[in-house]
Formats: sequence, structure tokens, C-alpha cells
Amino acid sequence: MTAPTAEPKVSGPKPGPQPDPKDDLKTLPLAEVEKKLGSSPEGLTGAEAQKRLTQYGPNEIPEKKTNALLKFLGYFWGPIPWMIEVAVVLSAVVRHWPDFFIILVLLFANATIGFWEEHEAGNAIDALKARLAIKARVKRDGKWITPPAKELAPGDVIRLRLGDIVPADARLLDGDEVSVDQSALTGESLPATRKTGDAIFSGSIIRRGEIDALVYATGAKTYFGRTAELVETAVTVSHFQQAVLKIGDYLIVLALIVVAVIIGLSIYRGEPILTTLQFALVLTVAAIPVAMPTVLSVTMAVGARKLAKKQAIVSKLVAIEELAGVDVLCADKTGTLTQNKLTLGEPFCLDGITPDDVILAGALASRQENDDTIDLAVLGGLKDQGALKPYQVTHFTPFDPVHKRTEATVKAADGKSFKVTKGAPQVIQGLSSNAAAIKAAVDKAVDDFAARGFRALGVARADGDGAWRMLGVLPLFDPPRVDAKATVAAAAKMGVKIKMVTGDALAIAREMAKTLGMGANILDGGTLGDSKTDETPEAAKAIENADGFAQVFPEHKFHIVDVLQKHGHIVGMTGDGVNDAPALKKADCGFAVSGATDAARAAASIVLVAPGLSVILDAIKESREIFQRMNSYAMYRIAETLRVLLFMTLAIVVFDFFPVTAIMIVMLALLNDGAILSIAYDNVLYRNQPEAWDMRTVLTIATVLGLVGPIAAFGLFYLGHQVFHIDRPQLQTMMYLLLSVAGHLTIFQTRTRGPWWSIRPARILVIAVVGTQALATAISVFGFLVAPLWWGWAALVWGYALSWFLVTDPLKLLAYRYLDATKKAAPKRQDEDQEGVAKLVAATPEGKPAASPASEPQPVPKAGAKSAEAESKLGPDGQTESANLLDMKLGDVLLAGIASDPQGAGQLIAKAITEIEAAPGSTAPGPTAESPPKSEAAAKPDPESELPPAATPGAAK
Repeated sequence: MTAPTAEPKVSGPKPGPQPDPKDDLKTLPLAEVEKKLGSSPEGLTGAEAQKRLTQYGPNEIPEKKTNALLKFLGYFWGPIPWMIEVAVVLSAVVRHWPDFFIILVLLFANATIGFWEEHEAGNAIDALKARLAIKARVKRDGKWITPPAKELAPGDVIRLRLGDIVPADARLLDGDEVSVDQSALTGESLPATRKTGDAIFSGSIIRRGEIDALVYATGAKTYFGRTAELVETAVTVSHFQQAVLKIGDYLIVLALIVVAVIIGLSIYRGEPILTTLQFALVLTVAAIPVAMPTVLSVTMAVGARKLAKKQAIVSKLVAIEELAGVDVLCADKTGTLTQNKLTLGEPFCLDGITPDDVILAGALASRQENDDTIDLAVLGGLKDQGALKPYQVTHFTPFDPVHKRTEATVKAADGKSFKVTKGAPQVIQGLSSNAAAIKAAVDKAVDDFAARGFRALGVARADGDGAWRMLGVLPLFDPPRVDAKATVAAAAKMGVKIKMVTGDALAIAREMAKTLGMGANILDGGTLGDSKTDETPEAAKAIENADGFAQVFPEHKFHIVDVLQKHGHIVGMTGDGVNDAPALKKADCGFAVSGATDAARAAASIVLVAPGLSVILDAIKESREIFQRMNSYAMYRIAETLRVLLFMTLAIVVFDFFPVTAIMIVMLALLNDGAILSIAYDNVLYRNQPEAWDMRTVLTIATVLGLVGPIAAFGLFYLGHQVFHIDRPQLQTMMYLLLSVAGHLTIFQTRTRGPWWSIRPARILVIAVVGTQALATAISVFGFLVAPLWWGWAALVWGYALSWFLVTDPLKLLAYRYLDATKKAAPKRQDEDQEGVAKLVAATPEGKPAASPASEPQPVPKAGAKSAEAESKLGPDGQTESANLLDMKLGDVLLAGIASDPQGAGQLIAKAITEIEAAPGSTAPGPTAESPPKSEAAAKPDPESELPPAATPGAAK
């Protein structure tokens, strides 16, 4: 048997004989292709398919996997490993062998932890991908089955339907033409029409129609497999990851500055340069957040595994972080807010037609094997399931989004043929020859059904080649999910606004929104623009305030997401169809709901296995918990770095004393960084509002904790040195134990916003902290690589550390109280001032206030001490810099404007008064006898003075 394509096989199982290059299975007549593949429209047997699968290999593009050893060695390459390696070399040069071996252990420990966690995360992702594997409808042994697409073999017959991703290169068999989206392969923006005998390629998407096809190439032999370059996909770094990595950069720079000070002083004092360099390098290693990437990846992987157990499969790990900030969720109505189990109601019948006639015609225009919810509902409405037996459907045209109807050619028992169709009422009505006569009655019936939340389905029949005649309207009702109303309410409490998005009629959408307590402000999709439309501020505000959208098309969904994102919202979007894919990809976090098409699942960040919205809320809660864990870790890491660096630097600079040895710093980093991984499993309380990275809070709390640490350390240093007169080697061991114990206790302070006991820590975190500190205590007492410390002194250190822990926690609470007070006191007036200033800045295209006529009398304002300063902030041409003006008080702006343009002072003041009086809650006094009269020009805002929407204060979140 010949190979499936003329291309030579470069890898995988050994192929069969190669065909002549001229025998291109893509273009040969279909009968010859069937002959060469040894197949037919009936497909293969299971045994033959298995044989070919062994011969040609699985239907997948082989991934280039990095050698495990090379990947492990990669952890020894980079700035942080280089620093550790230099410290190892310097330890060997000065023959500090204990330091040499311990630092070497640290180096290998970091590499091993990173390698293992990445390996585990990779295994988890592989397992998730296996659950997301595309299925194919294949005819084997005369029956249709749905094995994974990777089990396809050349010669298989597959069934392709609307929304399917084509699983392999194939030739179309008998059937109606289909529309295929090949944009991912060819760059064509419009779908291509393909008919019987044409070739379609793996990776393309069926946009319209359904048909059988004969597979002729699989895996690396497909058009996609031969042309695609096997490159590693770059991992997207989320906003949160960027913030965390910036903290890492800040700590590295801080460490390098401190180390430079220590080295400079040591050289000045004539200390051995190699010992100083070794100590400085080890101090840098201890200060740098070596574990940060590992903690991040572990936390993400743990979160993904938890969500997988809750039936939410994360296909893009970064989505977990982005999800924490989602404040708007655009949710499909059908199947997400509703049960997607349509029930047939009592039909509306036109004159002379019985309900059974309407239902029978609708059932004949349905197909059981398509497993379509509408078709199943209509078929389920038959009182007698045997009513279809006398009829034979000779041709069936499936539903597509363009024509909005199905059609079937039927042969009755008496041999006569007729056609039936069902679909959107307005479409069916337009087909009918009696459209004008029935319009009023049909419209009234559809409206009545819509008012009751029913979806209307028109039915028509045509005898022979005669004209279409509408029979009636079938009402379909999709009841809301049992948990939908509670889920909508729960989302609102979490600060997430759910907006309904549906293609149904406005009345149906409004009725369902009322039922679910979502509000009745539903916009008609026909009033929305598309992705190329720039909405007016009023239209954009309407989209932002809407409770939902009805009668929407795919371009509307994309546009809705785009407008909301431009107005500072983090947007989630649910979808299940091919048409939803662009919006799912555009959204900050796209959810492919249960039963979604392959195209929707490929575009989404999270795939839901269970139906409904409740699993999305679980995902949001999980993401916010992950955010809290990372927030706690960031504060802990900054505080610890400040504690160690400040104490070490001040001790060396002021007392000319190294309070700990290099080996102690290494052990400190090794024990604490290893144990802190357990924070990924910690108990946290998520906040009922979208998360945003608050660097001011993080740095303030971390600084408070980081500054208290050196004070406590110097207190113990004074007691040990001046009161108890402990020898220096034992004093160094004592300080090491304090830094270790007190440092790890800090995590219990940063993990809670309230008192440290307000949230019970996870057992694994407690075990990790207690275990590592018990080990640190044993090292200190038994003198492993350090001077042994008396048990009494060790007990003193623990008591001292716990005492300071209890003192420091109230200081943390005071810092939080101060931050909260300053946030509440952030005056509303400041926002009003900034808004007024922004409009003043935009008064003319040049940024200068418009000059008033020279003939008008100009009032003289009172000069202030800040006028000179304000004037200095203006450019040489009198132009005002927006960034500077936005930070100035309104009075300063006025003075600055007067200084730059004395002739326009009157109009400038008039405009300012107008802004103040117009501001909500303004306490500005009204005009007095001394105030200049407001001219019409000053009272009305200049259209050109308004900022574009993107620049308006408050538009960005």
C-alpha cells in the first residue's frame, strides 16, 4: 500500500512504499484516491485502522522535547547561578571547605527544586492537554465512534460539522458544499467554499455545513505538519508576574548597593580581599529572591490542579493570575445561564393547520444524530415517535448562521415528495408565499411567546416544487439553571458584574435577565458597532452600564469586549461556538463552556467541563487566593531582604564586626527559601473585589517589618555582647539563630491583614516553618559548621524572637490602619481638581488658555507665593505640561495660566469657576458682586476642549 502523501517520511515509524511524486492524493480523482488508500466511503475496520496507525504513527505533530539532563544543567546558567558558582570558586581558593560544600549544596538544591517543579508542572499540563484532546467522528466497522483525533489513520472516513477543527488532511465525499476557514494556514481572511472531491487541511475550521471526508494524510504528513515550524511557544508574562519580577529586580539592586559598601569598607580597612568577596557574594545570594520563580510556578501549578478538580481546565496558566482582576463577565445565555434543554410548548397554528401537523413538519426538518438541542426538543414534542416511520428524508440541509434555518426533502409513503423547513420566524415568514397575509398574526404570536420567555421557531412546507406555505410557530423554552440566580448574586457580591450576551430576541433576553435578577437594561445588538467602529462616549457608556445584550452577532461580542477593555475593565467572556472564538481570544480571560466546539476551546484560556457559571466563580475565588499568597510572599521577601542587609551592613560599618559567617548566610537562605514553597498551599481569605497590585501597601508593610528586624537584632546583639559577654563565635551563632527564627516568623505576619492569628495557617506551612527552625536550632546547639550554642542561649533566642513577633504585629496593624485612613481621606476634591485641570489643559490644541479680547476689562487676581513655582513648571513657549499640571492645585493652575497669558486671565478664571460649580458636591461659592460676569462663551464648554475618551480622568481603571 502506498503512503498517504508523496512526501518522504523523515521520522516516526517506517512507512510503506512511497507513491510516484506525480500521484498527489490532494488532486487525484477521488475514485483513484480511494483505490490508492484501499478505502471507501464506508471507512476502515478497527483492525485495519490499528495496523495503519502502527505503520504511519499517531495523527499528531511530534514535539521536540529537551533532553532532561540538558534542562537540568540549564538551571546552572544565569545571573543568580553565576553568583553562587563564583562564591563556590572563591571558597575553594581560600580553602574554606565547609563553605565550599554548603554553597555547592545550595546551588544544586536550587537547581533540583526548579527542575522538579517545572517537571511536575509539565506533567500536569500534559494531563490537562490529554483531557482537552480533540475528538473525531470516525466510521469504523460501519459504526460512528469518537476516538481522539490522534488515532486517525489514512483511509479513515470522518464526519465534519459546523465548528469542528479539521483533524487531518482529507478529501470531501458526497454531500453539500461547506464553508472552511483556512486563515490559520493560508492567511485568507474569508472562509473558502469546498465541495465534493476538494481537499481540506488539518487545522482549518468548518464554518458552515456538514459532510463526510476521506482522510489521506495525518500527523507530520499533513499540509500543516509539513509547513509549520516546530518552535517553542513563548510564555506570556502577566501583569502580576511583571510586578513580582520588578520586586526581584529592586531587591537585587538593593543587595548590590549594600555589597558595594561592604567591599569598599573592607578594602579600606585592609581585610583579605578574597574573604571579603566571598562573604559579599554569599550575602548577595541570600538577599536575592532565588526562590521567587519557583514559588510562582508552584503556586500556579497548585491552583491549576485545584481548578481541574472543580471541572475547570486551565489551558493558559497565566489566566489564573489575570482572572483575579476580572470585574466584568460577559456570559452566554444559552447553556450557561440556562439549562440548554429546550422544551416544546403548545404551537401557534395558522388557519386550517393542527398542532400535530406543525410538530410533524418541524420534526421532519430535524435530525436526531446531530444531537442538536433544538432538533431534539422538536423531536421530543412528537406524541407518537413512530409518526416519522412512513417518511424518508432524501436530502437534509443543516442549520447555518447565514440562512438561519434547516431544510429537508421528504418522500412520503405514497411516493410524493415535499419539502419542510424550520428556523427563525422572520426567515420562514419571508420564504412563504402568504407572508403578507400572515405577518400580523405571526408577529403577534412571536411577541407573545417572547414575553413569556419562549423562543419561537417558524415551520413551513412546500409540496413538490410549489411555493412555501408557513404552517405555524413552535415555542421553545430554555429554563434557567437552578443555580443561575444565586450565582449572579454571588458574583455581584464578589465585585463581578455579569452581563448577558445572547442572540435571542430582546424580549426573551429581558425576561430572562429579570428572572435571574440581573436587571432589565438590555441593549439591542443592532445598535452596536463592530471591531472597526469607534463608539461615541455616550454609546461606550451605554455598553458599560448595560445589564446585557440581545440579538448579537460575533462581531458585536468582540466589540463589546473591546469597548469594556478600553474603559479600564478586566473582562471575562464565555462562549461555545466557532463564532465566539474571536471574543474569547480578545477577552482577558476566555471561558469555553461545557460542550464547546474545538475552535472555542482552542481560543479560550480556561475550558469548563461542568455546565453553568458556578465553576467560573470557583475559578475567580481560586485566582484571588493565589493573588493573596503571592502578595504575602512578596512582602515577606522584601522584609527579609531589608532585615538581613540592613543588620549586616550596619554591624560591619558601625561595629566593624561580621555578625554572621558566610556559611550561616548560606544555611539561612537554604532553609528559609526551601520552606517558603509551602505558602502555595496556605489558607487565605480572598477579597470580595477584583484584585489589583497595590505596590504602595506592599512596600509600606514590608518596610515596617524590615526596619523592626534590625532593631530587634541589635537589641539581642547588645544583650549577648555587653550584658552576657558571650564570645564572638557563639554570638555569631546566636545572631544566626535569631535571623532564622525571627525571619521565618515574619511569614505569619505578612499572610494576614489582621492580627497574625486571624486566619489559621495551613498545616503544611506550620510544619515547614517549625521543622526548618527546629533544624536551625539543632545546627546552632550541636555546632554543625558553626560554634555550638548553649541550650539556654537558644531558648533565650526563641523567647526573644517570639516577644518581638508579638510587638511587631501591632505595628503592622497600625501601618495598615494608616494606609486605610489615607485612602479614605484621599479627597474627592482632588479628583474634581484633576478633572477640571485636565479640561483647562485641553482648552486649546496648543494647551494654552484661549485669550479673551483685549478690549474686555480684566480683573486682577490675588497673587500667591506659589506663582513663581507654578510659572517655572511651564515650557519656554508658555505651554503647560499636563503631567505637571495634574499634580498642582487648581489655584496654582490659575496663577500659572495668568503668568503665561495675562490677556486671557478673565476667561480662564470664568472657566475655572464654571468647572468648580459644575463639579458634583462642590462647595465653591456662587458668583458675587465682585466676580466677573460669565460670558456665554465662557459658560459653554468648547467642543475642542474635551479630552478624547481614552485620556479622560477616571476612564482608566
